Amino acid sequence: MTDADRTSRQGAVARPFARRRFLGYVLAASTLTTAAQLVPASGARAAEIPSPEITELVDLNDVMTAAALPTSGLITVEVNTDGTVSFALPRTEVGQGITTSTAMLIAEELGIPLKRVHITLADARPELLFNQLTGGSNTTFSTYTPIRVAAALARTRLLSAAAAAWDTPVAELAMEAGVVTGPDGRSADIGALSRRAAGARTEQVSVSLKPRDMFTVIGRPHGRVDARAAVTGRKKFTLDLDVPDAMPTMVCRPPTINGKVQSVSNLAEVRAMPGVTDVVVITTGVAVRAATFGRCIDAVRALRVSWKPGTAEGKSDASVLRELRAAELPMGLPPLTPSVEERFTFHFRSNSALEPNCAIADVRADRAEVWSSLKAPIVAKEAIAARLGLPLAAVTVHVIEGGGSFGRKLFFDAALEAVEVSQRIRKPVKLMWHRADDARQGRTHPMATSRVRIDYLGDTVLGYRQRHTSVSTDLGHGLGEIFTALAARLPVGDIGFSETFFQLSQSMPYDFGANSRLLSETDKGFNTGSMRNVYSPDVTCARELLVDRLAAIRGKDPYRFRRGLLRDDRSRAVLDRVAEAGNWGRSMPADTAQGIALHTEYHSASAVLVEIDCRPETVGRPVRDGVAGPRVTKAVIAVDVGLAVNPLGVEAQMTGCLMDGIALALTSSLHLRDGHFLEASWDNYFYTRQWNTPPELEVIVMPATTGRPGGAGELGVAASMAAVACAYGRATGSLPTVFPINHGTLSFEPKPTVPPVPASPTDGLDHVR
Repeated sequence: MTDADRTSRQGAVARPFARRRFLGYVLAASTLTTAAQLVPASGARAAEIPSPEITELVDLNDVMTAAALPTSGLITVEVNTDGTVSFALPRTEVGQGITTSTAMLIAEELGIPLKRVHITLADARPELLFNQLTGGSNTTFSTYTPIRVAAALARTRLLSAAAAAWDTPVAELAMEAGVVTGPDGRSADIGALSRRAAGARTEQVSVSLKPRDMFTVIGRPHGRVDARAAVTGRKKFTLDLDVPDAMPTMVCRPPTINGKVQSVSNLAEVRAMPGVTDVVVITTGVAVRAATFGRCIDAVRALRVSWKPGTAEGKSDASVLRELRAAELPMGLPPLTPSVEERFTFHFRSNSALEPNCAIADVRADRAEVWSSLKAPIVAKEAIAARLGLPLAAVTVHVIEGGGSFGRKLFFDAALEAVEVSQRIRKPVKLMWHRADDARQGRTHPMATSRVRIDYLGDTVLGYRQRHTSVSTDLGHGLGEIFTALAARLPVGDIGFSETFFQLSQSMPYDFGANSRLLSETDKGFNTGSMRNVYSPDVTCARELLVDRLAAIRGKDPYRFRRGLLRDDRSRAVLDRVAEAGNWGRSMPADTAQGIALHTEYHSASAVLVEIDCRPETVGRPVRDGVAGPRVTKAVIAVDVGLAVNPLGVEAQMTGCLMDGIALALTSSLHLRDGHFLEASWDNYFYTRQWNTPPELEVIVMPATTGRPGGAGELGVAASMAAVACAYGRATGSLPTVFPINHGTLSFEPKPTVPPVPASPTDGLDHVR
């Protein structure tokens, strides 16, 4: 089968809505309100299964899109009488730019300026079922057609309303910049036509989408619609909201993971502290409500609590590694041909976002209202209602824009704590986790090992096996329910949530003969989460490192060796592009090297080339309270995302992906000792810093190769991590097997766990340079 055939057949199976003519709804409303039904006006043709690779038949993004389709008609575009267009996006904006790309889709189909489109975030709507879950690089992928259909239908109705008013054929009307113009010079703004175009009753209507060769907005770079608000401080996050009587609240947390309160010896004393209004024992610790967060910190530090053991009591990096080794699935029979094999270790990593974990709650006897940045708001609403013993309709959950996520905001622990405190003290609360709380008690990317074997004969790869073993990943935020609901339609048999996620998110871009990738998980004693790109960074990094080793054994250039094994033209194109733009193979000084890697997922492909400096003077350069280590000095990223709705947004995403990849390969990890993590904030959790950011960076968004967007939000993380690891191996002459590379060096003095949060710093000015 040719690459073109494979792409065509894959599209027919996974993307049944490739045609331009659809059915939609005009809803009964006072102003024009439209929605997509998402059924092609003429059915799409089925196709044969394209290949044995599961992700070529269906991948995680396809599953999430299929789960969202049945309720797409409940998402509406509304044309207001002032000429603006409103859309309540059932996803969460956490800095990835989806409010901008969504506004672009509406502006394109309606033919209006981008500034006229107002995007808000929808409150939790249980009737949307699986259509209000943000993750898996799925937002643009799944909403691309529904939003366009609703907007195109609005445009059609506005033109029809003008034609009826002016007794003019629709074909003789023009619509530009939000104004409909007739052949005789008459014109009307869309706001003036909105009521006339509105439906007295809900009706089904056929509509055609704008062809790609007529796009003037989609595919062109646009700055973010919220950029000015963000840089001027006017953008509102959860803690910026002014909810009446909601006062700062924090929680005194256990010294070990998931410990429980046994007793508190000085509750009355702490209640009497200045500014403190309430102190109450809750499920996760002791909550303090006070006039300011500073007063909360003082009270939390003053509490004397006896704690019960936690769920990871006494555990350490070494003990967890032994558990992982014991849970590893067998590789099978020894190979009869030459092979390369290695086991890689990936330590715990923090899932914290830059915005502290937080929520506001106002719980009354018969109702509750919650404000928080939530990527699974329906599940949160259901859990909150169950916790409070209230009907679902009595709970209102407002979704607020978030300052980062990395998967952290798929979980709603802050919201659950806030409602518990508010219910107990009968007052509104504005709850915030301390940064030490999230490093020690928050969500982490699981510690894992990945054992890989590649069998070969001459220059032919005969087989590939990978056994990935991980501390259990918590998928109790909505994805598990999607897998259950669609189980009969998934080609993965009767396997668990995590294994289903793993199989549907891991693709194999190389022609490696018989290949198998299996996941084994163990130990549910940790608070884990689906950190950005989930399993893929570790899985891809291990694979690409072993591809480098095999290339070296065969005396092949790593880039050309990969290229000869690739299965499709899109992957070859991004690999060729970074090799060309990054001047692959150029002469470099000793202890420096280039690295190159490839990753494919969700109908998209990415390749990354980096240059790394491992010279002693670089590795040993002084960094205050940190380990410098190697430095990435140059990076080139090429991505094929099918159709990039906003290339500027994709560039920004890939820049963030690169920083994630550098951190995962070189610097970012949590150290587990005696049942707790030693890190206690961003000052000793070493995400990529300025001193590790490459001075040279180029992001190349490839020209559109398909008619639809592919996944882009997480696409560059795995290839970036792998490229850095491969560059390090080539620069040092030693294959790295433990990540991050500097995990073995503890560069800071751990802060005590009792009290659980450190004192507020007073020496900030001492470090100004």
